[in-house]
Amino acid sequence: MRVLSVLVALASFTTSQARAQDPTVVDSRHYRVVFENDQVRVLRITYGPHERSVMHDHPAGVVVFLTDQRGKFTLPAGQTVEIAGRAGEAIWTEAGAHLPENLGNEPFELILVEIKTPPARAR
Repeated sequence: MRVLSVLVALASFTTSQARAQDPTVVDSRHYRVVFENDQVRVLRITYGPHERSVMHDHPAGVVVFLTDQRGKFTLPAGQTVEIAGRAGEAIWTEAGAHLPENLGNEPFELILVEIKTPPARAR
């Protein structure tokens, strides 16, 4: 639950600046598309110890942690937020821009299911 609240806080810090770039384009070393259709895009994300990315953004989606992780997001306005996830945990994440960094001494992996279409509204 703590990770979810951090990610919700992260989303609230996202500014209305122009959207950052697609991580698979600006950082293909860490981000790889493993599935895509008209509703979702599934990314496999891998970082080595203490590696960091560049500023990029994601739409809202579901994160599934494949390994334990401890990281930091630098947000567009310069704030930083530390995050943690446990292997097997799945959380919702709001859309937003960030620059991620692995703070740990071990590599980490996760799956991100990005939502392309808005959810259907209840009637």
